Amino acid sequence: MSERLQPGDPAPAFTLPDADGNEISLADHLGRKVIVYFYPAALTPGCTKQACDFTDNLEVLATAGYDVIGVSPDKSEKLAKFREKEHLKVTLVGDPEKEVLEAYGAYGEKKLYGKTVTGVIRSTVIVDEEGKVERALYNVKATGHVAKIIKDLGI
Repeated sequence: MSERLQPGDPAPAFTLPDADGNEISLADHLGRKVIVYFYPAALTPGCTKQACDFTDNLEVLATAGYDVIGVSPDKSEKLAKFREKEHLKVTLVGDPEKEVLEAYGAYGEKKLYGKTVTGVIRSTVIVDEEGKVERALYNVKATGHVAKIIKDLGI
């Protein structure tokens, strides 16, 4: 199982394809805070709720200086369908090799319906302007999570 990140750790660098196949790098966001959230699969109920919540609050977060990047193991084509179907405005990137998910501690053993399985651990990592982990939240709930982040960050 991958190590969970702690506040003060350098956020693992990444470059991943977005829904249009364009390369998106964490380094592109230096100088701004970034909310990197990890979700199991596009076009599923919980992940849809979470992505819609981020989209609905994107302007509030952006005004407060935060960019948002959603990471899943999905390929660009599925991310594009997800974005179009749900009218998402949040940046979605795919990590089919699960290397970034593992680097962020967002892939490993978890409980699902009482069974232990290996998969994506719904997580959110807030990266500061210098690329360091400000907060790392693991096993978060899809519903109400964005509102909690906004409240906890004092936005």
